[in-house]
Amino acid sequence: QVQLVESGGGLVQPGGSLRLSCAASGGFFRSNTMGWYRQAPGKQREFVATITSGGGTNYADSVKGRFTITRDNAKNTVTLEMNSLKSEDTAVYYCTTKQPGSVGRWPDYWGQGTQVTVSS
Repeated sequence: QVQLVESGGGLVQPGGSLRLSCAASGGFFRSNTMGWYRQAPGKQREFVATITSGGGTNYADSVKGRFTITRDNAKNTVTLEMNSLKSEDTAVYYCTTKQPGSVGRWPDYWGQGTQVTVSS
């Protein structure tokens, strides 16, 4: 079965950086759109960034210019580089994957999530 395992979360000061990684297994991911979503305490899950099989990227306005999503199809990994972090970036971050032709707003599969806390 599909498994998405995130790593790299933690505590960082405002203005700092973190890199999140996600290892995918149990499927064929090269054709999938990979992404990151997040959920802050008391809020709904929200889109952060996606990257298509061809390398096209899309970002939430709140993270544009600060976050960068990349993927390595040979290793089935996706990475989220986060810079200039703000307290409002504090959330559980989820790695996701969506199969080609899949309908619906949300991804098909989600990881367990990794906590990112931005605080001084």
